[in-house]
Amino acid sequence: MSDHLLLTLGVLAASAAGLWAWRRWHYPSFWLCLRYPMTAITIRLTWRKVALGCGLTKKRQRFWFTTVPGLISSTGLVRVKRRLQRVAVDTKPWMWLPMPTRHGWRVTIRLLEGQIPEDYAQVAERLAHSWRVHAVRVSSKKRGRVTLAATIRDPLVRIDQLPVSTELLKVTVGRLETGSPWVIDFRTVPHWLNAGATQSGKSNLANALIIGLSPQPVAMVGFDLKGGVEFTPYEPRLSALATSRAECVNLLDDLVSLMVDRMAACRTAGARNIWQLPDTRRPVPVVVLVDELAELYLMADKSEKDEIAKTSTALLRVAQLGRAFGIYLFCCGQRIGSDLGPGVTALRAQCSGRICHRVNDPETATMTLGDLDPAALVSARAIASETPGVAIVAGQDGQWYRARSFYVSEQAAEVATRTYAGLTPSWAEVMAGTHCAELSDADLAEFLAPETAVLEG
Repeated sequence: MSDHLLLTLGVLAASAAGLWAWRRWHYPSFWLCLRYPMTAITIRLTWRKVALGCGLTKKRQRFWFTTVPGLISSTGLVRVKRRLQRVAVDTKPWMWLPMPTRHGWRVTIRLLEGQIPEDYAQVAERLAHSWRVHAVRVSSKKRGRVTLAATIRDPLVRIDQLPVSTELLKVTVGRLETGSPWVIDFRTVPHWLNAGATQSGKSNLANALIIGLSPQPVAMVGFDLKGGVEFTPYEPRLSALATSRAECVNLLDDLVSLMVDRMAACRTAGARNIWQLPDTRRPVPVVVLVDELAELYLMADKSEKDEIAKTSTALLRVAQLGRAFGIYLFCCGQRIGSDLGPGVTALRAQCSGRICHRVNDPETATMTLGDLDPAALVSARAIASETPGVAIVAGQDGQWYRARSFYVSEQAAEVATRTYAGLTPSWAEVMAGTHCAELSDADLAEFLAPETAVLEG
C-alpha cells in the first residue's frame, strides 16, 4: 500500500513538474492546449452571474414554473405545487465562444435592446476582477455587437530590444498592451504630442525615436530650451539645433520659409505634396524634435510678448501645413496646459498623435487626452511611478492603447548619432534654394484642405 502511495505521489509530482516546465518554457502551446479550454468553459459557465453582477442583464417576461403554497396537511407541513406562470426573468446577453489571443482571449457578445458599447466599457474593470484577468478592453466593429478582449497578464512587464527600422519615417519604439508593436509612423500621423513628468519615460521615447531615425535619409532638427542639455549630445545627427528663444525664432522662420519654397515647387509640378514629386526632385523630409514645449510659450515679462506670439504663429503654421511638405513635429513637455495660452490649444488640435506618460497634474493629462476618450484619461492618471516608459497612446487607428517604450540609454542614442553622422544633411543643404517669402492667406487656403484629404503617394 505504501509503495502504491509513493508511486502515485511520484507520478503527481512528475506531472506537476512537467506542467510547470511546459508553462515556463513554452507558454503559447501550454495556453492553447490546456489553459485556454479550461478558461473558455469557465467564462461560459460564469457569464450569467458575471453579467448579473455587472448590471448587463435585462428583465424579460418568461413562462416559468413556480412553487405556490397549497393545503396544510395534518402534520402541519405546507404542501407546495409547481405552476406555470409568466414572471420577470433576468436575461443575459448572448455570448459566442471565447477565442484565444496572444496574451489572453476575446469574445463577441450580442447587445440586448437598449444597450450600447459604452455600457460595457463602464464595467470593464468589474469584468476584469470577475474573471481575474489583468485588463478587459471593449470595442465594437459591428452594430449590435461588442467585443471583449481580455489580457491575462500584463505584456508590458518585460519588453524586447529596439528593432531596426526598415521603412522611411516609421520607427517601432515599443509594444502595445495587445502585444503588437508600437509604431510611430510620420507618414500616417504627422505630428505627435508627448507629455510626461520627470523619470516617466518621455526622454527615453525620444531616444528611441532618434535611434530609429538616425539611419534613415531624413533631416532632424532640435528645439531644446533647457540650454541644450538634452539634444546637444545628439548634435552630430542634427541638421540644426536651437537652444535659446532667439535661436528658436530664427529656426522657425527658416522652417516656414522652407515650407513656402516646397509649396511653390509642388505647385509648379502640379503635385499636392512632396511625395507626388519625382524621386530626383523630392526634398529631404524634416523631423522637428521639440523638448520642453512650455518654454516656447512661457513669458517672463511683457517684453517677450511679441517674440512668443511670433513663435506660436510659426509653429502652428508648420503644424497646419507641414505634412504635405515633409515637415513633421514631435513635441515633448512635462507641463502642457491651457494656461500657456491659446497657441498651445491650437497646436494640440493639429497633433493627432497623443502620448501621455505619468504626469504630476491632471491638467496635462486632460490637455493631452481629454478630448479623445475619458477612459484614456483615467488610465493615464493610474500609471504608477514604478513603471517608467508606460504611456497611453492614441494614434492612427482612432483608438487608445496602453503601451511601453523600449529602454534606450542616452549612451546608445549618442553612439547611433555618431555612427550615422555622415547621413546628416547640413542646414544649408536643406535650405538650399529657399527664398524668403510670406505665407499668404491664399496659399494657406489652397493647401490646407487638400493636405488632409489627399492620400500620400
